[in-house]
Amino acid sequence: MLSIEAYRQAFISYLESRTTKREPVNLYEPMNYIMGLGGKRLRPTLTLVTADLFGGDHKDALDAALAVEIFHNFSLVHDDIMDDAPLRRGKETVHEKWDINTGILSGDAMLILAYQLFENYEPATFRELAKLFSKTAIEVCEGQQYDVDFENRDDVSIDEYLKMITYKTAVLLGASLKMGAIIAGASEEDANGIYDFGINLGIAFQIMDDYLDVFGDQESFGKQVGGDIMENKKTYIYLRTLERLDPEDARQLEHLYSVYPKDPSDKVRSVMELMVSSGAKDITLEAIESYTNKALNTLDHMAISDSGKDLLRAFAMGLMRRTT
Repeated sequence: MLSIEAYRQAFISYLESRTTKREPVNLYEPMNYIMGLGGKRLRPTLTLVTADLFGGDHKDALDAALAVEIFHNFSLVHDDIMDDAPLRRGKETVHEKWDINTGILSGDAMLILAYQLFENYEPATFRELAKLFSKTAIEVCEGQQYDVDFENRDDVSIDEYLKMITYKTAVLLGASLKMGAIIAGASEEDANGIYDFGINLGIAFQIMDDYLDVFGDQESFGKQVGGDIMENKKTYIYLRTLERLDPEDARQLEHLYSVYPKDPSDKVRSVMELMVSSGAKDITLEAIESYTNKALNTLDHMAISDSGKDLLRAFAMGLMRRTT
């Protein structure tokens, strides 16, 4: 086993080797732009990790890892259009740098290119990877639709929110891990176990992402802080705040989530104060820790080495303590 950073660098090197200039320029240049903005590359990194973890060769998983990363970035391009987001990883979003039509078309092409990469595997492996990828892709779309629907609802429950982020975020993390296991020829039990690890870690990751959207630093976070509040998104921390406020303050919060002021700074500040005073800020951090621990507990039941378990534990704990 290598270090997490070594796997990440192996993927980055492969990504760079596959990045070429193609025509038409206005279709492919936005793809290279979004793929070149960096990011944590955690999903493709985990695909490589699990390939080695279950006795395979991470080099055999590079195409699957690239497919995962292309798909992830495709979803970001389209999400940014839907959210009218100005920044992604601290840089202009694709639709801001080019235009909306370019963002839609380049994103569509990215999805197709991701599927093509699975053609490099033997038929049996291709079938399992494509089946998992298709299931994951439709779930991500379902999660995105739930997210959009929730913006216009005042009765979103915690359970509904958790279902939404499971589909929108966690399933891709779970699939990234399971793909490495499939390529390595892991047992069905272990492949499903590492998938469950990814689901719980993905839930923790998304709750942390929502937390950082409010309480993170814009320069290090790479996105506009307070964006979820501006868009009236019913995140975990919002829902926990709402349920803990007295009726008067709850009505104030609901009112703030019904308006779109030209200058949202006062709105963001008022919501942040309610999140702190209600105790929801601390409860959200406790939830992140709880789902991370659920992920770690699944490792005890898998046939992997102690060093492999230690590697995944360190990775998970690092995500829980992240600031970006």
